[in-house]
Formats: sequence, C-alpha cells, structure tokens
Amino acid sequence: MKTILAIHTGGTISMSQNEKGEVVPNDENPIAEEQVILKGQINLITDEMFNLPSPHVTPEVMLKIKQRIMKAIDDGVDGVVITHGTDTLEETAYFLDLTLPNTIPVVVTGAMRSSNEIGSDGLYNFRNAILVAATDESYGKGVVVVMNDEIHTARYVTKTHTTNVATFRTPTFGPIGIVTQNKAKYFQELIQTEVCDINQVVEGVYLIKAYAGMDGTLFDAINNDNTKGLVLEGLGAGNVPPQTLPAIQRLLDNHIPIVLVSRCYNGVAQDIYDYEGGGIQLMKMGTILCQGLNGQKARIKLLVGLSDNMSGDELREFMGNAIS
Repeated sequence: MKTILAIHTGGTISMSQNEKGEVVPNDENPIAEEQVILKGQINLITDEMFNLPSPHVTPEVMLKIKQRIMKAIDDGVDGVVITHGTDTLEETAYFLDLTLPNTIPVVVTGAMRSSNEIGSDGLYNFRNAILVAATDESYGKGVVVVMNDEIHTARYVTKTHTTNVATFRTPTFGPIGIVTQNKAKYFQELIQTEVCDINQVVEGVYLIKAYAGMDGTLFDAINNDNTKGLVLEGLGAGNVPPQTLPAIQRLLDNHIPIVLVSRCYNGVAQDIYDYEGGGIQLMKMGTILCQGLNGQKARIKLLVGLSDNMSGDELREFMGNAIS
C-alpha cells in the first residue's frame, strides 16, 4: 500500500457557499479527512498547512510547501498531493517544479466549485490527484497539475476561464496524460529541467504587460535599488511600442535583468521583427528571450533563478533555455 501525503493550503476546494451564495473559507476543510474515496487502497497522511485563498499565497508560502515536501521525501512517502486555490495554482506548481528534485510524484489540484455547490469538483479532483500520485508511471514526470480528468505539466498549464471546471489548459502543447479507469495514463514526456534547491526567495521581481501606446512610465516607476528583475509581456512575438525603449534601456543600464515573453495565449516569443521596438532590437539591447512560458510563469522562474544567486550569463542561459 502506497503512502501519499496530502498538503492542504486552502482555496475554493476547501470553501463552502454561505446562505447568501457567497463562497467563503471554512474553519475546517471539508475534504481534509475524506478517506472513503480511497477504499482502503492508499495510506493517506494529511497536513493542513494553510487555509489561504490563493491570492494570499506568496513565494514565501510556496517555499514553505517546498520545504515540507522535502521532509516528506526524506520520510519515505511515495507521493504528494497539494490542494490549492486556482487563481495562483499554476505559479505554486511551477515554483515547486523548479525547486524540487524530480523523484516522487508531486501533484497539485484544486476546484472551481466549492464543496456544497451543485456539481462540486473538489472531491473528484482530489481523488484523481491521489490516484495520479500513486501511479508508478507518474515517477519522473516533474510536478503535474490534475484537474477535470487531465494531467498537465506545471511548466505550461494555465488557468483559462474564470469559472469553468475545464479551466486548466496547456496552450500549444496540450496535456501529457489523462485519468481513466482509476489510474494515470501518459501520452507525452516533458523534457527535464534544472532544479534550484533554494532556501530563500528574493523580493522585487515584477511583471509588466505591454499595450498599445505604452510609454516608459511604468518602467521608470520600478527603476530603483529594490528591483531585482522584470518580466515583460511583449506584443505579438515579443515587441514593444518604441516610446518604452529609453526607459527599458535605463533599467538595463542599472543591471536589472529584463526577460521578454509574449502576451499571446498561444505560441512562443521570438526575435523576428527588425524595427524600432521589435524583438531583434530588444535582444541587441540586452533583454533575455524566454520561450514557451507565460508572464506569470516566467516571473516565477526569474524569481527562482535570482534566489539561487544567478546573474549574468548563468541567468541568461537559465531563463533563455526554451525547454525549461
């Protein structure tokens, strides 16, 4: 019988509707002690670490979850499931993917409907996440997200709908597997990435989204000693309005790394346009092109790299590697 650690952190999966129809946190997690779904086949250990709506989750909270999982690995558990609010679930999952050794299965799940709503998906997703964590084929897959019968990589999955139970999708690449007949079935492999065993997280890593007519105001606002790095969601393949260029250059002159991704839902950022503000010029200025990640994921990766004391060419290689 496999031993699975369930770490509960809060979110809709642990909430209920009140008499007004408002979704609110519970004093006690309604699924935390649920055992009937396992039918005596799995030894489930429960740790209610947090009771936080996911907008309250910070990198410091993510680090504590990582440290708890490292202890569980040392204690010999066979897999870990984390329940989490969906708003920042993808960021926590990717943080863990970047900072945990790729040994035992680590599965993150949540819910789009609270525990007492009609059609609640929390208990179902929780059960599936446990099944995935207990499946032998889940070893070596990195951190995965299990929602709505699909298995997604933490690296590429993102929340795509505000309320739909099928909200978690992997643009461009799709899920790597499904949950069927009470087990995980995989159809793709994720190329492995470097792991950063960090024990602290830096502050001052920001995310700015480009828009039509943008100027340098936002860039100048964060150009100070407290800023450690910036992710820029560029237009299209990775371009910006020309009015932003002087302020971007001032950040680079102050040795603040700027990582460029696309604000597009599908595709990858590329340096293919050679005009003022185009990706080719941004690369010549010294920005780092990060392919395949959305803005929030690239920010997590930059934060982890900086927290691991990376700089210069090492950081550029870490962020610029299209497969990690």
